[in-house]
Amino acid sequence: MSEADARPMVLVVEDDAVTRRAAVELIAELGYAVREAANGNVAIRLLDEEEGVRVVVTDIDMPLGIDGIRLAACITRRWPRIGIVITSGKVHPIPGDVPPDALFLRKPYTEESLIAAIRSRMG
Repeated sequence: MSEADARPMVLVVEDDAVTRRAAVELIAELGYAVREAANGNVAIRLLDEEEGVRVVVTDIDMPLGIDGIRLAACITRRWPRIGIVITSGKVHPIPGDVPPDALFLRKPYTEESLIAAIRSRMG
């Protein structure tokens, strides 16, 4: 197993390319392996292909494919050991809409709050 393969993996799901790139770069700088997806459909495909994802950070409001709430529900059903961080600057989810073990992080978030959220879901 290579050093890159041994690092915990985080999947960032965000339709805004600038926000996604910033999150990916920050998470990679912390030593995590990172994958990225522009929408929920691509995220599910990556989760089917990648066995090492430990945490998914997803936006709620994504215009193409499934939104972050539906993605989180799918992850909870199919990959219950994966931690979930749900983010949004527009939508504040209704408590019953978010899986019980998921963490909601309002945008704009700080680097420190994103790091803390990922670490808390890493398990």
